[in-house]
Amino acid sequence: MSFFRPDQLAEVLDRHARWIKGQPGGARANLAMADLEGADLSQRDLRGARLVGARLARGRLNGTNLAGADLFGVDLRDADISRANLMQTDLRGARLRAADFSNANLKGADLRAGTLEPGGTARRGAGPDAQDAESARQIHKAALARLQNGLTVEGGIPTDLTGAVLRGANLADADLSGAMLQNADLSGAVLNGADLTGARLNGANLSGAALDGTRFDKADMVGTRMADCDLSSTRIATAQMTRPIDSMGSEIQRAIFDHERWIDSFGQRGQRADLDGTDLSRADLRNVNLSAASLRGANLSAAALTGARLMMTDLSGANLEGANLMGADLSGANLSYAVLTGADLTRVRLGPAAIKDPSGRPTGRSWAANLMGADLRGALMVGTCLVQANLSDANLDSAEMDGADLAGAKLQRAMLPGRPPRRG
Repeated sequence: MSFFRPDQLAEVLDRHARWIKGQPGGARANLAMADLEGADLSQRDLRGARLVGARLARGRLNGTNLAGADLFGVDLRDADISRANLMQTDLRGARLRAADFSNANLKGADLRAGTLEPGGTARRGAGPDAQDAESARQIHKAALARLQNGLTVEGGIPTDLTGAVLRGANLADADLSGAMLQNADLSGAVLNGADLTGARLNGANLSGAALDGTRFDKADMVGTRMADCDLSSTRIATAQMTRPIDSMGSEIQRAIFDHERWIDSFGQRGQRADLDGTDLSRADLRNVNLSAASLRGANLSAAALTGARLMMTDLSGANLEGANLMGADLSGANLSYAVLTGADLTRVRLGPAAIKDPSGRPTGRSWAANLMGADLRGALMVGTCLVQANLSDANLDSAEMDGADLAGAKLQRAMLPGRPPRRG
């Protein structure tokens, strides 16, 4: 990464402004691979600027004109990009998690996975000359190598819009194929003609979005909210949809109902759910209370479990691959040897659970969460509470753990992001 002093950045922006106006001394802004974290670029005219691989996390770009800019692999996590103009921009492989794009214009933007194939305006036949195109390709190659940490990733690096705010944004004709949009807010967005083929939209809110001609082929739409949406002209038949509880067998419905009665009555009515080995894949279990239930070896892959209460639940050996657990309470849960690859555990509580007596009064004792041997590769664990959790032998390779609390956690022989296993 290259660092820019405030005076250096001011000079680059001034010369870019002159370049746009065709004035003497102007030069296109080249901020590729620059460290500009937290920078204020709001209301600037950065049309056509090169920001490949730049670090702009928590930056301010509200109202900025970035039309036709090269933002390949840019880091805009938690940035304010509201009301910005991003028409025809190349945003392939960008990290845009929790960014605010409300009322931004992303018409025709390229949000596919980051690869070395042509993108943005170049793909549409209006790109730069051959020499400039080769220069752009080389910087794309460098940015891609950094994104991949030196590894070869088949299919490229997906554009990450997890938890992004896109309320009222214009995404007409945008290419979002393969993009990660889980838990994103797209309410009221314009997605007419947009391509969301293979996109991950589980937990996303598309309520009131304009979807004329939108393509959702093979998209993951488990738990996607689509209130007040006209789907008559969309391609959605092959999308993976949620399985509501009432579509499952009566035994499963009865077990969940009786378990919630058992919880509410402190064990006086109903009975504890035994759902060991049950197929609950793609199940809509949002806000369900299955605390202390037995789900050993259950298949919960791609299940919608946002806000679920799973305190001291036995999920040992369960398959939670790609499950959406955002905001769930798993305090004291047993997830030993569970598969959680690609699961969304953002702001999940996996700290100790307070042990109570039969009447519901606290005993002063607690029970730590157990993730021994769990497979958490590629899991989203941003802001996750893992206080005192047992992560011995767990595999957290490539997990996103920004802001995760690991105070008192057991990490013997755990494979942490970017580190070899710890010995102990």
